[in-house]
Amino acid sequence: MRASSLATADLLEQLVPLIRDAGRVIMDIYATDFDVTQKGDASPVTQADQKAEAVILAGLAQVLPAVPVVAEEAVAAGQIPDVAERFFLVDPLDGTKEFISRNGEFTVNIALIENGVPVLGLVYAPAIGRLFGGVQGQGAWLEDAQGRRAITTRAVPAEGLTVVASRSHGDETALDAFLAGRKVASRTNAGSSLKLCLVAAGEADVYPRLGRTMEWDIAAGDAVLRAAGGTVTVVADGAVLRYGKPGFDNPHFAASGQ
Repeated sequence: MRASSLATADLLEQLVPLIRDAGRVIMDIYATDFDVTQKGDASPVTQADQKAEAVILAGLAQVLPAVPVVAEEAVAAGQIPDVAERFFLVDPLDGTKEFISRNGEFTVNIALIENGVPVLGLVYAPAIGRLFGGVQGQGAWLEDAQGRRAITTRAVPAEGLTVVASRSHGDETALDAFLAGRKVASRTNAGSSLKLCLVAAGEADVYPRLGRTMEWDIAAGDAVLRAAGGTVTVVADGAVLRYGKPGFDNPHFAASGQ
């Protein structure tokens, strides 16, 4: 018999202080003249990535010690746990290029995966004060300076799609081809997993990602989006995106509100 889901609103609330602690670590470093180094794949990394991940890993080990954690910097260092039915995906600083350029569009991401599905997620953008949360079947919310409120995706307006695309990884030719024949009202850019959350909050309608991503980049935002009524599908065949894939890399996908 399948074990019951761990994804609950209570678990999400336990993780809120943890993700805020990681955000504080990041913002402390953001205020300094920090160093930037490169990982083996030539992507940038800072002390903020590493210190925030250490905070999150220590916290998750207290909350759910039996659940393995796949975390970006640990994987880069060769620490890849065996995963099966249930595991966490953690990206301690998604949008490192945004962090380095100091535009504020970077996020901390924690997701719980069960049977290939992101069932719980938190996405925190500490520089702009927005925290998104969602649990499968229990809805999604946004917490900011105005407090916490429920969010849902929207029906596409009559004037057409609001499309949000990557700020640092854009491929305009591929995006034009993807949108061909669709009525588009506006196109905008944003960094990190915020794009998924903008769709979840009804601030955008679709986020096509026509380039390489890793599961930890998007799992938390995907969980929020699904909890808000949206979906993430594979561009090639329309299948719903799944997690725990060999290598943890994603195919091209589209995150949609409806």
